[in-house]
Amino acid sequence: MSTLDTKGETSVIDEAEVTVLHNLSKNFHSLSRIQASMCWQKAKLNWLQEGDANTKKIHGVMSYRQRCNVIQLIWVNDVQVEGVQDIRAAVFNHFSSHFKAINVDRPAMEDLDFRKLSADESSALTRPFTLEEVKTAIWECDSNKSPGPDGITFGFIKQFWLDAKDDFMRFMSEFHRNSRLPKGVNSTFIALIPKVGSPQRLNDFRPISLVGCLYKVLAKVLAIRLRGVISSVVSNS
Repeated sequence: MSTLDTKGETSVIDEAEVTVLHNLSKNFHSLSRIQASMCWQKAKLNWLQEGDANTKKIHGVMSYRQRCNVIQLIWVNDVQVEGVQDIRAAVFNHFSSHFKAINVDRPAMEDLDFRKLSADESSALTRPFTLEEVKTAIWECDSNKSPGPDGITFGFIKQFWLDAKDDFMRFMSEFHRNSRLPKGVNSTFIALIPKVGSPQRLNDFRPISLVGCLYKVLAKVLAIRLRGVISSVVSNS
């Protein structure tokens, strides 16, 4: 597969080689599924023979943390709200009102003299992404960053960077060519973080978005590029 992929990058492969490549890929994925099934059964057998490695203390800590993360009741307009559905509706109404557009008079920008980027600075923002700047963006992120819907932390990506770098670069190159994101790549989990020790009201919580690692890396790379030219268009004052 590697030989045919390398050949396809430098020249055109014929139909017979394409068929061989498809068959190799099909067999590879089939064997991968068989291996995953064998590993799962082996893990289950070890669990049955040796028992659960997690101690009672660890289970107790996890249960305590789960209980602490549950919102049992909340005060809304001096009214105590209980129950999953009622609390969910109160949270949704409270935070959605903070992000509604309000009709206000905004200052006009006509006849304003803006600074402009030079040709070199402009091209630096739109040049193709390189492996080094993507790796730099990943290594600047906290390894234990809260995962989004994909459930992958940056520590996992750093550990298996040699295996994951090609997939990352394909994603970055696709975005650079088409300026589009794959469906769901910017899907997020909205989590409420307490601002005080014992939150009682919705104002005691701060919402954060837990987004997937691919979107974080893309945003980080773009931010690093902007960091290099922002001083040319934004005054220090």
